[in-house]
Amino acid sequence: MAGTVGAQAFESVEVGQSSRSANPANIDALLDQMTLDEKIGQLVQRMGGRSKALNSRLGPDELEKVRRGEVGSYLHVAGAEPLRELQRVAVEESRLGIPLLFSMDVVHGYRTIFPVPLAMAASWDPDTAVRHARIAATEASAAGLHWTFAPMVDIARDPRWGRIVEGAGEDAFLGSRMAVAQVRGFQGSDLAAADTIIAGAKHFGAYGAAEGGRDYAGAEVGKRTMQEVYLAPFRAAAEADTASYMTAFNAVDGVPTTGNAALLRTMLRDEWGWEGLLLSDWRAVEELMAHGVAGSRSDAARLALEASVDMDMVADVYAADLKAAIDADPALVPLLDQAVRRILETKRKLGLFDDPYKYHDAARESRVILSDDHRAAARTAAQRSIVLLKNEGDVLPLAKDAQHIALIGALADDALSQLGSWRARGMAEDVVTLRAALEAAHPNVTFAPGADSRSDDASGIPAAIAAAQSSDLIVLALGEDFDWSGEARSRSSLELPGRQRELFEALAATGKPLVVVLMGGRPLAIPEIAEKADAVLQTWLLGIEAGPAIVATLFGENNPGGKLPASFPRTTGQVPVNYDFLPSGRPADPDLTKDTARYMDQPITPLYAFGHGLSYTDFAYGEPMLDRSEIAADGGALTISVDVTNSGARGGDEVVQLYMRDPVANVSRPVKQLRGFRRVALAPGETKRVSFTLTADQFALWGPSGGWVIEPGEIELMIGSASDDIRGRTSFTITGRGAGRIAPAAIETRTLVMETGQ
Repeated sequence: MAGTVGAQAFESVEVGQSSRSANPANIDALLDQMTLDEKIGQLVQRMGGRSKALNSRLGPDELEKVRRGEVGSYLHVAGAEPLRELQRVAVEESRLGIPLLFSMDVVHGYRTIFPVPLAMAASWDPDTAVRHARIAATEASAAGLHWTFAPMVDIARDPRWGRIVEGAGEDAFLGSRMAVAQVRGFQGSDLAAADTIIAGAKHFGAYGAAEGGRDYAGAEVGKRTMQEVYLAPFRAAAEADTASYMTAFNAVDGVPTTGNAALLRTMLRDEWGWEGLLLSDWRAVEELMAHGVAGSRSDAARLALEASVDMDMVADVYAADLKAAIDADPALVPLLDQAVRRILETKRKLGLFDDPYKYHDAARESRVILSDDHRAAARTAAQRSIVLLKNEGDVLPLAKDAQHIALIGALADDALSQLGSWRARGMAEDVVTLRAALEAAHPNVTFAPGADSRSDDASGIPAAIAAAQSSDLIVLALGEDFDWSGEARSRSSLELPGRQRELFEALAATGKPLVVVLMGGRPLAIPEIAEKADAVLQTWLLGIEAGPAIVATLFGENNPGGKLPASFPRTTGQVPVNYDFLPSGRPADPDLTKDTARYMDQPITPLYAFGHGLSYTDFAYGEPMLDRSEIAADGGALTISVDVTNSGARGGDEVVQLYMRDPVANVSRPVKQLRGFRRVALAPGETKRVSFTLTADQFALWGPSGGWVIEPGEIELMIGSASDDIRGRTSFTITGRGAGRIAPAAIETRTLVMETGQ
């Protein structure tokens, strides 16, 4: 595009070259030099392009805004050289020389695309999440970026919500651990290092609780559930020092988050003590008018600033209308100064005042993007994210000499879908599909698309049946393509889309061994597959190394060890079906003559429960052991240990899961809550002891009058392989009464794995 910022259009600027960048030694002194317009400019984030047309808006008019100090940040920009020139204009041609922040949604990889976040949560391995975020930061920073809008830490208990794909699923504890891992991976140990970027935990509030699973819809959440479930991963991110948060689009109890001073200024900043950069979501400040809480753009600007929202993403409400709000109410000036100070401090922590060009090394960009090491890490992450849902008769793993394989399903050859949503700079040509990998690994494969997830065309089904009938076994790729999940991708039905169910039924009727490879970004209601398929692998959307990871798993080179981060319902009408529900005064009973908390037409249990995941081997659990029978509420701790043995013939991973229950309290407590987990690799016959150390804080509840309370009494502990596969139970007693500090699910449980000498 003529007149836009591009590498060919600029003078070369050496990395580390001196500039007119402002001296960061005294942020307050810099603030004193700023005009009102320059202060407001720091609160403005503008589009440098579109997600598929980066840098396309950076023409002469935009550069003039930078020179006048009217912009603090850009999104939808990338590239070491073009962003170096844009930064040069900011630091050498503006009055105060304040550097810009460059940002992008780098959610599960920059160019090296990893599994979607829900899939990585299925690894139950925070180290995998750290590694992903570290590589994403390395590549993104090499491309000139300072800031990502990730991790998304919204708890999602309704899989109809399309953005469940972007988070860690239904559980606050697992979600908290994945949130911390990604913040640490993105930000590293030193934000001033040239290969780190600031994390942007989102979407602050209860965005994942949207009514009916409809994106952007309001949420009606009780205070206890808000504190114990939806806010817990955000608190964990704060404890991990996330440098930024993004507000949610939706309203909670009628108050839009972007204008919610009680939630943002009072709780997040004053009570939690968090001092970072708070950004609105896309045009969310402007949308305060559509929510019906602001009568004008200046009203919207005032509400957002009063709520302590520091930066306005792309709506230009702060840019065009905040000044009018300040003229009407000069008491807003101190709030403006606070916001500017936080933004400048973030830029200082990144080291941009010391060296504004350190993120703009084109040689490093070329060297690190999509490196062999990064691809290898993406393959490992993909393998660790696969969940074995069913394996009737040990159909899997397939024998290496399997005679003739019919590979059916359009998704098996869909490279674009494996990139998932928010693919940053991922490219379809980088993806190795299931078809490509299987044909490379096995000499006798016949492929037929059969049916597409986005089409009602059934004309390909006869050819798929013919391919199956002339083969020895069927590998069938089913599910959703990338465009079925993500932002604004809510569904009213969780059944297989398109004519895929018809395809499945036809193939099941052939009587051939049938392995289903289930792809997509959410749990689906698949009772017919659970009943009739011989084996089911949940493979999600696995990134650029999807095909090799799936094929390695099919043939047993990778023994699947993933577990579900969200329950699979039997039907859409069953949702939400989260594992940690409250007990009923009339517990479910299969006897339909009794009035209990059940359905008339099906079991109340999920099809596949939270934490479920099989292996090609078996694991035996010993009896759980406690190091004490009671702890004090005002600071006690205990350790629970269990021996886990691989009792099968293959090496494999087991995710040992620790759950708790408070059976008698001042408020009804969930039937179980996750409080620890550890993924352990075991050779055949090997035993390891897994120990979890918990503090009294992890048994706190949000009290009837508000605030965290640790109540005296018995606590039950359960250890097992899934939320519905408990292998051992024990209990202890809390003595006295105490006050918890933060959400129990946000507190990291200390774990230890040791050999037992066997």
